Amino acid sequence: MRALNRWLSRYFSDPQILFLVSALFVLFAILLFFGRMLTPVLASIVIAYLLEGLVGLLERQRWPRWAAVSVVFALFMLFVVSMLLGVLPSVSRQIRDLVQQLPNMLAYGQQVLMQLPERYPDLITSAQIAELINSIRRDIAGLGQQLLSLSLSSVVGVITLLVYLILMPLLVFFFLKDKELIFAWFRRWLPRHRAIAGDVWKKVDRQISNYVRGKVWEILIVWVVSFVTFSLFGLNYALLLSVLVGLSVIIPYIGASIVTIPVVLIAWFQWGWGPAFIWLTVSYIIIQALDGNVLVPLLFSEVVDLHPVAIIVAILVFGGIWGFWGVFFAIPLATLVQAILSALPRHLDAERAKGETTDSALEQGPST
Repeated sequence: MRALNRWLSRYFSDPQILFLVSALFVLFAILLFFGRMLTPVLASIVIAYLLEGLVGLLERQRWPRWAAVSVVFALFMLFVVSMLLGVLPSVSRQIRDLVQQLPNMLAYGQQVLMQLPERYPDLITSAQIAELINSIRRDIAGLGQQLLSLSLSSVVGVITLLVYLILMPLLVFFFLKDKELIFAWFRRWLPRHRAIAGDVWKKVDRQISNYVRGKVWEILIVWVVSFVTFSLFGLNYALLLSVLVGLSVIIPYIGASIVTIPVVLIAWFQWGWGPAFIWLTVSYIIIQALDGNVLVPLLFSEVVDLHPVAIIVAILVFGGIWGFWGVFFAIPLATLVQAILSALPRHLDAERAKGETTDSALEQGPST
C-alpha cells in the first residue's frame, strides 16, 4: 500500500495530470456508452476534421474563412453526390450479381475439391471434402438469409440513410463555419492550468491530422489504381473488388491479407490457372508492395512510428470497443496513449528540477 501511495502521489498529485486523466476518462465513457447514438455527430466531426486541412490551405492563400468553407463544402457535397449516384449503384449491382453466381462458383469449386482425395489420398479424404462443402453451403445459405432480412428492413434503412444525408452535411457545415465559436465554448469549461493537456493535444493533433488525411488519400489512390488494373485485365466485379482493396488499408497487416482471398478466388473462378490469373496476381502483389513500401512512407512520414505489436493490439482493443471507427482510429488512439506516456515523465522531471532549483536558491539566499 505504501508503494501504491507513493506511485499515486508521484503521478497524480499534480492538478494538471488529474485534469488530463479525468478528461480522457470522460471522453472514453461518452464514446463507449453514447457512441452509437452520437454516430452522426462523430462522423461529421471526422469529416469536418478532414476538410479543415483544405480550408486552412485556402486561408493561408488569404481567402476569407466563409469563402474557403463554402468552396470546400461545395466540393465535398459534389463528391458525396458522385459517390451516391455513380459508385454506390454499381457496387450494389455487382454485389447482387456475385451473390447470384455463388452457386455456380460453388459447383465448380466442388468439382475441383473432389479431385483432391484422388491425388492426395494420404492427406485428405472424401468425407472431409464433403463436410467442407456442406459447411460452405450452410454459410452461403446464412448469407442469403441475412440479405433477405436486410431487404425486408430496407424501409428503416432508407429512412436512416435519408436522416444521415440531411443531418450530416448540416453538421459538417456548422463544424467548419463555427469552429472558433465551438472551441471558445469548450475553453470556457476548462481549467486555466492545463499545460500538459495542451502539450499532448498539440502533438496528437499533428499526428492525427497527418494520419487521417494520409489514410484517406491512401484509400483513394489504392482504390483507383486497383480498379484500373482489374479493369485492364477484364476481371469480373472490378469495382467491388477495388473498393474492398481500398478499404483494406484501414486495417494494417490484416486487411490486405483478408481482401486477397476474394480477389484471388474470383480470378481463379474466371480464368483458372491460366496466364491471366498469374499476371493479375503478380499485379496485385505489386500494388500491395508499392502501397506498403512507397505510398505509406510518403504519406505518413511525420506519423510517430509504432511497433507492429502495438498497432495490432490497438486494432483489436479499439476495434472491439467502437467497431469500424475504433479500427480506423486505432493508430491515432495508440499515438495518443504514447504521447501521454511520454509527456508525463517529462513534466514530472521538469517540475522536480524546478523544485530543486527553488530549494537550492532558498538555501543559498541567507548565506549570501
